[in-house]
Amino acid sequence: MRIGTGSILLLLVAGPALAGQPDQGREASAAWQATRQGRILPLKEIERRIVPTMKGAQYIGFDLELPSGVYTLKFLRDGTVIWIDVDGRTGQVIGRTGR
Repeated sequence: MRIGTGSILLLLVAGPALAGQPDQGREASAAWQATRQGRILPLKEIERRIVPTMKGAQYIGFDLELPSGVYTLKFLRDGTVIWIDVDGRTGQVIGRTGR
């Protein structure tokens, strides 16, 4: 299950309106629960660790893959998209695509 920025924001803003979209609501709820239970680090902590290392790149968003807990942060530099995969449990970079 992959959760993007929009899903998290939708959960925070729309709340009860998600009743008509059970899959999206379930995914956002699962992400919230995983963070609350300490199974994965909060997004803000992941961003605090990774964004400063991407000098010259614009941070454009993230996805969260559950149940693996892998965050994928997306950046844009010189017209090229860069994906940084981060282990949500440890905060360690586990993969990178792009330059």
